[in-house]
Amino acid sequence: MSKILLIEDDQDLCELLQELLQLEGFDLHYCQDGKQGLDTALKNDFDIVLLDVMLPSMNGFDILKSLRQHSEMPVLMLTARGDDIDRVVGLEIGADDYLPKPFNDRELVARIKAILRRTGDKTVPSSEGLTAGDLTLIPGRQELWYQENNIELTSTEFALLHALLQQQGQIISKELLSETVLGKKLMPFDRSLDMHLSNLRKKLPEREDGRPRVKTVRGKGYIWLD
Repeated sequence: MSKILLIEDDQDLCELLQELLQLEGFDLHYCQDGKQGLDTALKNDFDIVLLDVMLPSMNGFDILKSLRQHSEMPVLMLTARGDDIDRVVGLEIGADDYLPKPFNDRELVARIKAILRRTGDKTVPSSEGLTAGDLTLIPGRQELWYQENNIELTSTEFALLHALLQQQGQIISKELLSETVLGKKLMPFDRSLDMHLSNLRKKLPEREDGRPRVKTVRGKGYIWLD
């Protein structure tokens, strides 16, 4: 049973989601204070955090920043509908996805399951790595190695890199990446995929030959240069 932490100050919503997600087979715990929520997230082993932006004592962005200093635990941000800047900022600092309020129950469950699918398969032996030049990806442990250094990635960044490496030298459309990595169809003006790729690029070491690792092909998608 997957364990979910909800950090949300709306008591009615907490109780509603607890009932809904328990029916879906999840074990949900909730906190209604920002600092308490961060402390709970860091001290316990949760599979995913559902994080509101506006919270008492500590807002969702500061919680996410602090959480990312210690953990790559998946985070789904809950944002106010229409606040595009909240979504962009959340993705920039390491959220795996966002969902505008008010949201459909089924969409919330689908987003949670999509994120958990990206993080739940730990069965691949460590010897079965995927190599791309000076990088080695180990899917079973969700690890990326450069020389002898482990590069910390969020679950979404890891899934995006994995998808690109599986088709090195080939253009992958944004539509396909959105469906396979984010678990949703690409919508107009949705910058989620672009933001995750931007974060991934910042974490990848520069190539010795100075070439980019990932190239954007305007109007078509992205390509991992081998």
